[in-house]
Amino acid sequence: MNLLKKSNNRKQIQGDMINKKQFEELVVQAISELPEYFRKKMENVTIHIEEFPSENILKALGHKSPYSLLGLYQGVPVTRRGIHYRNVMPDRITIFRKPILNKNKNPQAIKDDIKRVVLHEIGHYFGLSEHELYVIEREHLKRAR
Repeated sequence: MNLLKKSNNRKQIQGDMINKKQFEELVVQAISELPEYFRKKMENVTIHIEEFPSENILKALGHKSPYSLLGLYQGVPVTRRGIHYRNVMPDRITIFRKPILNKNKNPQAIKDDIKRVVLHEIGHYFGLSEHELYVIEREHLKRAR
């Protein structure tokens, strides 16, 4: 299953410490590190990398800054798919490169945030709410310390 599609919707900013190819590799790595059980359950979903969210997405979600959104899940979560869910366009997970790079100041922090954002958006695919993901991420951070 080829989950990753690349697209750009803004000019590249100079001076990135992680280039586009390295960023893509980190996204692929984050997906490959998912437990096999979850990877096998991911169907009809594509993962994209874009430089920034579009103006339309920012407006629809009530964001003012293009740096305020790190990732986005668009689709019907697995938990809400019924027997009539078929012959539909794939769900879409988008990871926004520039906001992640801007937020993090070193390569390890970038790698960690890519993994966190990928897992967060995949969590939405599996039907987890923002609150549920917040609790999971908070508990994970406590254990990591």
